[in-house]
Amino acid sequence: MFKAFIAFLTALMVPDIYIWYHFIGTDAAWWVTLLYALPTVVLIGSFVAANLGFYHNTCLRIFFSLTLCVVLPKFVFTILSLLLPTWLALAIALALVASIAYGFIAGWRHLVVRRATCFSHLLPSAFDGFRILQFSDLHAGTFLKSHSFIKKLVEEINHLQPDLIVFTGDLVNVSADEIVPFTRYLRQLHAPYGVYSILGNHDYCEYGKDHTLQNVVRHQHMLRYMEEKMGWHLLLNEHVWLEKETDKIALIGVENISKPPFPTYGDLTKAMQGIPDGAYKILLSHDPTHWRLSIVGQTDIALTLSGHTHAGQVKIGRFSPARFAYREWGGIYKEARQTLYVSLGLGGTMPFRLGAWPEVNLLELRGTKS
Repeated sequence: MFKAFIAFLTALMVPDIYIWYHFIGTDAAWWVTLLYALPTVVLIGSFVAANLGFYHNTCLRIFFSLTLCVVLPKFVFTILSLLLPTWLALAIALALVASIAYGFIAGWRHLVVRRATCFSHLLPSAFDGFRILQFSDLHAGTFLKSHSFIKKLVEEINHLQPDLIVFTGDLVNVSADEIVPFTRYLRQLHAPYGVYSILGNHDYCEYGKDHTLQNVVRHQHMLRYMEEKMGWHLLLNEHVWLEKETDKIALIGVENISKPPFPTYGDLTKAMQGIPDGAYKILLSHDPTHWRLSIVGQTDIALTLSGHTHAGQVKIGRFSPARFAYREWGGIYKEARQTLYVSLGLGGTMPFRLGAWPEVNLLELRGTKS
């Protein structure tokens, strides 16, 4: 952590000093100096406050907002000004600021539908063409001032008319209270085979300002109660059978299973108990690292649906900073006859999306000959 902070401080201060020395100068008015230094001071202060245990959600939002809108453009300008004419370096830096500003202003509400086809030789013929709507990582606190987005989300999902709707975790950021204003919308979700959900790491409500054991337990119970009242079927290390004509498939849901520092509460063995080998299985597991950890080559689960990564909330083409933290971070992945689909999700701790737009995922199941 200390080395990372020193590296970040260097990336922060070197461009500041360079721009000050070459483009502002020591003869600038005091208020210019103050305005120039203010973002850096606030950014360092938010980092220190977060590490001292102050309310991390606010500190993180300030920290990442200033990093994206101030630090990154300054860094880009400094590097480019050494290689290009100053005016061109400035134009590129300003274009970057404009793109980031769009991410904060509108990008986090730019809802898209992503479609994919998932093939498996284990799929019973009656389920060929079965359509699953996956949505993930709502982080309801993101949209407390944008109820229209949640309304649009529900309308879009229902308009797609899926056979089954699944939610793959992180309904809230830090508190079960976040979901209360949206229950009237979310209970309107409907599909012939129902709405099923699992818990993500945020749904244990351990990240809030007052995360005493009593409050954590209270918020966990409240969140589970709210999902039940919305008509969602929360799967807690268990499975259900979906039947069509004379065929059936297993839908499995586990609690969060992650690598540190994220918590692990899930039990895949318990969730699969009683499902015979060779049955077509769909697993809902919030963190995609679980797929390689204990699914690929160790089970015959045909399809795993995950979220969690948000693609770092930034994606340019096929590049995302999430690839540095996750081997599978967005879209469809295949290993032998097993498939993983990772949704980029909808919300986030910070209301910002650039390229990694909020998405719902319409997945069509198709059988293949063995």
